[in-house]
Amino acid sequence: MKRWYLWVGLLALGLLAFAAGGMAEDLWKTLSESRYATNWHYIPGKPPGFYKGTEPHGAVLRTFVNNIAYDAIQAKAGGYPDGAVIVKENYAPDGKKLGAITVMKKVKGYDPEHGDWFWAKYGPDGRVQASGKVASCIACHGRAKAQDYVFSTSIK
Repeated sequence: MKRWYLWVGLLALGLLAFAAGGMAEDLWKTLSESRYATNWHYIPGKPPGFYKGTEPHGAVLRTFVNNIAYDAIQAKAGGYPDGAVIVKENYAPDGKKLGAITVMKKVKGYDPEHGDWFWAKYGPDGRVQASGKVASCIACHGRAKAQDYVFSTSIK
C-alpha cells in the first residue's frame, strides 16, 4: 500500500514539473512575440538601459516590466497584480554578452506562500534553464517580501 502512495506522489511531482515547463515555454513565447525589449517599459527606479547589477543575476543588467507591473509601480499599489511580468537581462561585465534572462510573473493562486510568483530562467537562446517555484529565487527574493519579492523598485 505504501508503494502506491509513493508512486502517486512521484507522478504528482512529475506533473507539476511538466506544467511549470509548459508555463515557462508559453511565457517565453509571449515575451518573444511582444518584443519586450522594444515595447515594454524599463523598470522605474533603475536607469533606463544598462545598469550595474549584483549576483546572482550578473554584473550588468537591463530590466523591463509590462504595463500591468508598470502601472502598479507608478500607483504605488503595495503589490503587483495578477499578470505583472518583470524581465531581467543578465549580462557579462562588458555589457555585451547576454548570459541569461530571468523572469518573474505574478499568477493568482500559483504559490500564495511566496507571493504567487512564477519564476523562470532562460538561456540567451530562450531555452528554459529553471522554472516554477524555484527554491533559489524564492530564498533570495524572500528578503524583499515587504516589496512583494522585488528588489528593483519600490511598490509602496
